[in-house]
Amino acid sequence: MTQARIPLILTICTTLSFCASCGTNSGSSTSAQGTASPTPTVEVAKVTSKKLSIATRLPGELQAYEAVAVFPKVTAYVDSISVDRGSRVKTGQLMARLVAPEVAAQRAEAQSKLQAAEAQRAEAEAKLASDQSTYERLKSASATPGVVAGNDLEIAQKGTEADRARLEALRESAEAAKSALKSVTEIEGYLQVRAPFDGIVTERNVHPGSLVGPATSGSGAAMPMLRVEKTARLRLVVPVPEKYATGINVGSKVEFSVPAFPSQKFAGTIARVAHSVDVKTRTMPVELDVNNSDGRLSSGMFPEVLWPVRRTEPTLFVPVSAVARTTEATFVIRIREGNTEWVNVQTGELDGKSIEVFGGLREGDEVAVRGTDELRAGTHVVTKQASDAHSTAR
Repeated sequence: MTQARIPLILTICTTLSFCASCGTNSGSSTSAQGTASPTPTVEVAKVTSKKLSIATRLPGELQAYEAVAVFPKVTAYVDSISVDRGSRVKTGQLMARLVAPEVAAQRAEAQSKLQAAEAQRAEAEAKLASDQSTYERLKSASATPGVVAGNDLEIAQKGTEADRARLEALRESAEAAKSALKSVTEIEGYLQVRAPFDGIVTERNVHPGSLVGPATSGSGAAMPMLRVEKTARLRLVVPVPEKYATGINVGSKVEFSVPAFPSQKFAGTIARVAHSVDVKTRTMPVELDVNNSDGRLSSGMFPEVLWPVRRTEPTLFVPVSAVARTTEATFVIRIREGNTEWVNVQTGELDGKSIEVFGGLREGDEVAVRGTDELRAGTHVVTKQASDAHSTAR
């Protein structure tokens, strides 16, 4: 009896399990249909076009407007020096005296040669005058036939011409001797070392008794006696990167700061543009004129320059957050007719909360405010115009 009930119980259990299974699958299918994911809503912003106008920070270097390394013209000994580092000098001010006995000897020799040449010239002038007078008298007497032989008159004429030629040669010799004396005198004048312009002595390398000479006279003369710089006006040299080397306006004011005065701003005027990019650094040197009449700034300082960056033509901008980056590409997601497109771009400069982009975009295109590779290309979406706060957020 018990054995007969066992197959019946197994049959009933199997039937109930099958029915439960069918009910579960039917409920799951109904639930999936009822919770299908809706079309995503995407905040969009329009691509804008404008001329870039921002400022970036670049390093610079302050240099003296004029700087001269003072070398002597001749080899000599320092007799005295009246300036030192930090001394302010005026144009033509005597800074050092040198002594060179051989230069004095050369001047004495040149002067002696000039005196000799002048004496010879005076003698030749007297002889010419005498012979000219004799010739004139003979020529006057020859008017009476038979008084003066024709040969004597010709000899007197030739002698006068020879005297005149000799006098001309002696005059040229005297001029040459005078030029030689002038040259030696000028060289002797170089023994007085004077300031080339108003400025400050920034370097002194000699003392009384030092042997000095021209810059090319030997290895020991490679160091200048003095260095003088004009610092009332300075040059601010800024190596501008190649990508910022357009739209530079000569005459524009540019602000900068220096570590010595961290809380103060200074300004310079763009004065000179190299118009040539250094192939090693890929930068273009630009010089600014800086007024330093109060002497607060010094040459050699390294200021931080607030450099204006300008574009000559308008460029396209999108919110910074609209740019997505993966290991393969940089792109924005454009929404066209409700469908997403990935558009590869190159980024430029930041302007506030917008970023410059270059690629297959046009002004007025709508792009997703939040660029992400999770929003695949070809996805159908519903767009919602972002508020200004959202469209410019990162």
